[in-house]
Amino acid sequence: MFSELDPPFRLLMGPGPVNAHPRVLRAMSVPLLGQFDPQMTTYMNETMALYRAVFETDNRWTFLIDGTARAAIEASLVSLLAPGEAVVVLSSGRFGLLLREIAERCGAVVTLVEAPWGEVVPAAEIEAAVARVKPRVVATVHGDTSTTMAQPIETLGDICARHSALLYVDATATLGGMRVPVDAWGADIVTAGLQKCLAGPPGIAPITISDRAAAHIFSRRHVEGGIATAADAPARGARIGSNYFDLAMVMDYWSERRLNHHTEASSMLYAARECARLILEEGIEARVARHRAAGEAMAAGLRAMGLTLYGDQGHKMFNVVGIEIPAGVPGEAVRSEMLDEFGIEIGTSFGPLAGRIWRIGTMGYNARRDAVLTTLAALEAVLRGHGFALVSGAAVDAARAHYAGLS
Repeated sequence: MFSELDPPFRLLMGPGPVNAHPRVLRAMSVPLLGQFDPQMTTYMNETMALYRAVFETDNRWTFLIDGTARAAIEASLVSLLAPGEAVVVLSSGRFGLLLREIAERCGAVVTLVEAPWGEVVPAAEIEAAVARVKPRVVATVHGDTSTTMAQPIETLGDICARHSALLYVDATATLGGMRVPVDAWGADIVTAGLQKCLAGPPGIAPITISDRAAAHIFSRRHVEGGIATAADAPARGARIGSNYFDLAMVMDYWSERRLNHHTEASSMLYAARECARLILEEGIEARVARHRAAGEAMAAGLRAMGLTLYGDQGHKMFNVVGIEIPAGVPGEAVRSEMLDEFGIEIGTSFGPLAGRIWRIGTMGYNARRDAVLTTLAALEAVLRGHGFALVSGAAVDAARAHYAGLS
């Protein structure tokens, strides 16, 4: 007989997932409802309204995709791209390469505009590629946790508008921790996940879709008059290659008509609703400031230890910092000791950065002064144990001084 679940407590200070806010966990424990119960559909409508505010958008089509953040990414690209269509993908890390892979699986013709890992893609190179290719879609990651870099989005909407392209942005790692002003960006689809700055568990993904993108998604079904139904199936032309990730069908489900597509993940919807309530109670500007303060305090402490931060610091995400592993220090042993002795998880990285950097996140519920100071103190102790020369207490002192300077 297996015992009841009783996992050890971990302070999850990696690039995600992070510890869920206690209020989110409590929300997940409330009773289930049938998916068409009037109270359930009321909660769905409330969740849509809440995420319009979180995404800073007026988009009518703002809702949830059942599945992790990648489910929303795939639903977006599968529903936007038909075989043979052109897409420009920006990449300077692992998750830009993921966008390329998903687009290729859609049968799209991908033009990859790359920057070295640790940098961002210059706007001039993006415009040149879009002007040359004339793509249906331009796809990018806002904050790529594999490199800790944040791609500037502000100019992309104008570039896409000039060349009649749709703009897709993966904001999995930034929504709730950095500004994601969807309407101001001119973005057409933006997706996220709960498990990072939103302070929830993985398993459901917020999405917002512009009217322009919605019209394109519905047009792929070749049905006049807007929303299609199951009875329209024989008339459809270019169906997308997925049922579960067909955004037109999911939008039918979230519309006033409530056309059955899947059984809503009730407990995850409750979690997402509470995540959004927490953000709006705190205020978006205050929330972003808290993440910036935690990230900068962490960076100050790491520098005071004599560690080198990875990448272009002018384009670093607020909520994840990369640290070059010092020569002679066993990176995985440090991570293991942090976990085993202090109960603190920090991350490694992928591809060309595997074994070269650690990644420490200050996201959501964990973007707190005590979490920052505790992590720095533990890392300092472990590094001393491996013979790394540092000034004892300097890291915590530097982080505390940074916080004091914000008062």
